[in-house]
Amino acid sequence: MRARPLQYVVAKIDEIFDAQQGHLFPWAAVCFGFGISLFFALRFEPGLFSFLAVGTLAGGGYWLSRHSMGRRAVGWFILCAALGFSVAGYRAHSVAAPVLKYRYYGPVEGRLISVDRSQSDALRLTLDQVYLPKLDPEDWPAKLRISARALDIAPPIGARVMTTAHLSPPQGPVEPGGFDFRRHVWFQKIGAVGYTRVPVLLAAGPSRGLWINRLRAKISRDLQRRYPGQTGAVATAILTGDRSGINQETLNSLRASNLAHLLAISGLHMGLLSGIIFTGARFGLVALNLMLHLSLNAKSIAAALALVAATGYLLISGGNVATERAYIMTAVILIAVLLQRRALTLRAVAIAALIVLAHRPESLLSPGFQMSFAATTALVAVFAALRHLPRWHWPNWLRPAVALVISSAIAGLATAPIGAAHFNTLSQVGLVANLLAVPVMGSLVMPAAALAAVLTPLGLEHWPLDVMSWGLNWILNVAETIAEIPFAQRTILQPPNMVLPIICMGALFVILWQGRARWFGLAGVIIGLTLWSAAARPALLIASDGALIGLQTREGRALSRARGAGFTARVWLENDGAPQTQAFAAARWPQEAVQLDGVTVISVAGKRAAAEIQSCDPNEVIIANLPIAVNGGCLILDPKMLAPHGAVSVTKKGAVQTARAQTGLRLWSPPAWQKNVSLQWPESR
Repeated sequence: MRARPLQYVVAKIDEIFDAQQGHLFPWAAVCFGFGISLFFALRFEPGLFSFLAVGTLAGGGYWLSRHSMGRRAVGWFILCAALGFSVAGYRAHSVAAPVLKYRYYGPVEGRLISVDRSQSDALRLTLDQVYLPKLDPEDWPAKLRISARALDIAPPIGARVMTTAHLSPPQGPVEPGGFDFRRHVWFQKIGAVGYTRVPVLLAAGPSRGLWINRLRAKISRDLQRRYPGQTGAVATAILTGDRSGINQETLNSLRASNLAHLLAISGLHMGLLSGIIFTGARFGLVALNLMLHLSLNAKSIAAALALVAATGYLLISGGNVATERAYIMTAVILIAVLLQRRALTLRAVAIAALIVLAHRPESLLSPGFQMSFAATTALVAVFAALRHLPRWHWPNWLRPAVALVISSAIAGLATAPIGAAHFNTLSQVGLVANLLAVPVMGSLVMPAAALAAVLTPLGLEHWPLDVMSWGLNWILNVAETIAEIPFAQRTILQPPNMVLPIICMGALFVILWQGRARWFGLAGVIIGLTLWSAAARPALLIASDGALIGLQTREGRALSRARGAGFTARVWLENDGAPQTQAFAAARWPQEAVQLDGVTVISVAGKRAAAEIQSCDPNEVIIANLPIAVNGGCLILDPKMLAPHGAVSVTKKGAVQTARAQTGLRLWSPPAWQKNVSLQWPESR
């Protein structure tokens, strides 16, 4: 009698999953990603016992997979999640490299492997084979990145360069729960970041290695020499992935008009290029068959040629994460064509996601991965549904335009929450900008780029490159015009960390589940949006070195400094959903002592201000940008005290949250965070 309820539950689970047969494979990618997210969500570094427990779960999942349909599905889902967790752990340990422990000022030498541009418009150099004579060799980072503020033209890729630079360990979140830059660069093996104000000298010419990087650099130089200004810079970004020539004004225009995705060599570019090669080769082979009475499989040969072209594009473009993701997705589709299978299916999207996550599990946390697969999944699902609708019959001449409008709207809707959560902006006229720019990219820019690649050995590439420049000028004009519209962008409040996963899981349930029960997924979307709308920003924010304080007032965020700590200030104001200049926010800072739930907050900046404070009250908090010692029993938050905690946030009721509490102690945590130091906010009186 006792077994009957259990048998009923098992039978019901079998019945539910029986109805999903043939549609469960995409959930494997979802569960694999869940395992990865679980690894990164931990507040401690999992050890041997944790991985043994995960292995036990994987074994249990495999055992369940050998039973009835319901238990088989649950077993495979558990197995996929366990594999995702294990792959993420292996990846995190496999990329481990030395990280600079302290600030460093002195000679720096290394091999230049890539060049980009910082937010201050300075050229930024990434070096490997690092040599820091003031440190022991075992402490040298595998890679470092410096902003060269006195450099106008980058040295050749592969050359050894030397300079005198200020270096520091990669910094953590600028506020609790914020973006963890330290974790981000851990997976790139970058162990130090900094800047130099002196010239960068050439120590040795390019070595024989890095020939692809040097080829990319040569193509970039030739393009920017032929087309000076932002046209050549954007052409270089699209063809080689080198964005070092694009200034901040152009970037801001593209972002405000929701056209910044055209710069990233992603699914759009890879799909357009391979599609152009595939279509051209297929028509050419069909014509050849008719002329010579051959029996070539035009479709398969064209797919193989398109795959070769996509591989070449991957190599020339630098092979960054976004491009790798786009290439894998394109390769899965083309291989499906070679095998005479349907290419654009949710199964193909899931396979691509599994390959990307198995190769770089950390990409799950990146906005590029999330937006790319959100757009692709939504587009495949919507067009598959439209294919079965009786009203989906348009004249042939009108179908491309209708498909463009629908695809732009669906992709924009699918990626809007992700972009708003990561970048705190929502483009309100992005659909118009994309309708004006994307057709030019697909019909003019990318075909011209493909033709230029074919004609380069004949020395005739300048004709298609001129055509490409016309298209890029149009796109830049569209971006500039749209960006000047006052309501082009809307700023969005930073949501709590759980909001985006809830929205995404709800949307995935609507797309992947079969039957009427799928609409229960809308509850997740609604709950996520409700939590987002009810989110509240911290009343007080404190930078990790005490150099900047942000107080929430009725007029908005007030900052303790008008200059300095500019990056931290900009992120705080953006997360508030009201980006303003730092100087404007600093003008709000109150002249009298700040009161927070009965606790007095005192800001101390500089030695003179520190010397004026001789004593304090236990009900006071002193925040200083240099070490101080004051009698009186108050809480002192100076760089020494803040080092084990990172940035600090305080609510209106005095609830304290630290970056360490949010991030935990992981492989990428700094040594200072390993100290067990408590931070107790004073009780109000």
